[in-house]
Amino acid sequence: MPDWLPNFLATIAGILSTSSFVPQVVKAWRERDTRAISKHMYIVTVTAFVLWSAYGFMIGSWPMMVFNLLSLGLSATILVFKIRNDRRRSQGTRTHREPELARPG
Repeated sequence: MPDWLPNFLATIAGILSTSSFVPQVVKAWRERDTRAISKHMYIVTVTAFVLWSAYGFMIGSWPMMVFNLLSLGLSATILVFKIRNDRRRSQGTRTHREPELARPG
C-alpha cells in the first residue's frame, strides 16, 4: 500500500465528517430553533471529539487532529446554541424569529 494512501483516505473522511455539521450549525444560527436537537447526543458527540483529538495528538496523526478539532468546534457550537435556546425558552423568551415581510426597494 502506498504511504500516502492512509493520509489521503483520512483527509477525505475528515472533510466529509466535518462538513456534515455545517448545515446544522447554519440552521441553528439562522432559525434560532434547536428544539429538535438532542442535547444529550451533542454532549456525547463533543466528548467523543475531545477524546479523538487527544488520541490524534498521541499518535501524531494530523488528519485526525485537524478534523476532530474542527468537528469539535462545530458540534460544540450546536451544543451551545441548544443550551442557550433551552434556557431562553424556559425563561419565556422568544427564541424563534418570525420571517420578516419583504420591503420594497
